[in-house]
Amino acid sequence: MRKLFLVLGILFTVLAIVFSVLPMGTIAFLPIGVAIIFCLLLLKKAAANQKKLPNFLLILCVLSSVFVLGKTLLIKDEVVKDSKFEKEKMETKKEAKKELEDLEKDLE
Repeated sequence: MRKLFLVLGILFTVLAIVFSVLPMGTIAFLPIGVAIIFCLLLLKKAAANQKKLPNFLLILCVLSSVFVLGKTLLIKDEVVKDSKFEKEKMETKKEAKKELEDLEKDLE
């Protein structure tokens, strides 16, 4: 049973780290929570001399949860209006309209 908890704890800890680095928002808390549960179960099943790896995995999970929480609270997604793009867009519309008018004159 301990080996199963160890494999699942390592797997979900790796997933937690990957999800916390990727821009997935708060969905990264799912593998973090599952990894913490498996790490705590692993700590409970481990003998006194086998508690280094579960503690290390637990620390990684806590750090990744702090990282995700910090990213969620501190980084704001803002959409900035690009005036240069809008200006170019208007100019291309005017040029296209002018070309269409020139084509109409040529057809007449």
